[in-house]
Formats: sequence, C-alpha cells, structure tokens
Amino acid sequence: MKYALLIHPKPGSHQALSPEEYGPVNAAYLALRDDPRCLGGAHLQDGDTATTVRHAPGGSLVTDGPFADTREVLGGYYVIEAEDLDDALEFTHRIPAIRLGGAVEIRPLVDVEAEDSF
Repeated sequence: MKYALLIHPKPGSHQALSPEEYGPVNAAYLALRDDPRCLGGAHLQDGDTATTVRHAPGGSLVTDGPFADTREVLGGYYVIEAEDLDDALEFTHRIPAIRLGGAVEIRPLVDVEAEDSF
C-alpha cells in the first residue's frame, strides 16, 4: 500500500538548531530517501510563499498565502510503499520533525486503478 507522510514541523524548531545540530537532522531526512520504501518526497517552502485558489462566483479567487491560518503548516512530505500501517509507522518514527516537537500525518493513498469511479 502507498502512504503519504505529511510532515508538520513545530514552528521554529528547525530554525532554532545550531549548524552543528542541523547537519545531522538534515542528513536524517536525506537518508530516508535512500530507504527502498521511499518513492519520493520534498521539503516545501514556508507557507507564506503559497498561493491558494478557490472557486468564486464568476471564476476563481487567487490569494497569497496558505489555505488556512494555522500553527501547523505542511513542511514537507514523503510517499512510501509499505506492507501495512505498522511498516509505515516504522518509517515515520525516523522522521526528525517528530523528535523536534512536530507531527507526521500518515494517510493511505487511493488506489485509482482499484476504484470503479473517481
């Protein structure tokens, strides 16, 4: 099963690290990409760089900034292929954001080929 691991770092947690502390944390993120279960992932720029598009009467409304004002901002993600949720949890526990006070949301991806209709 494929899972999306949505990383919500604690605000300011990574910026508070000294260069000596940040190096191993960054290396841990990069090492996860070498795990054969990892299909891809990326570190996202800060939420204030986002552009949000919404439906509006007569067209669409395009605004600067994230979809919602919240303390938890999506900071990055991995997509993995795991045997089951326990396997996905094992991978997830290695993501540095967790030990730095953040959270990771694990969500199974929809298998579009198995769906009758979208």
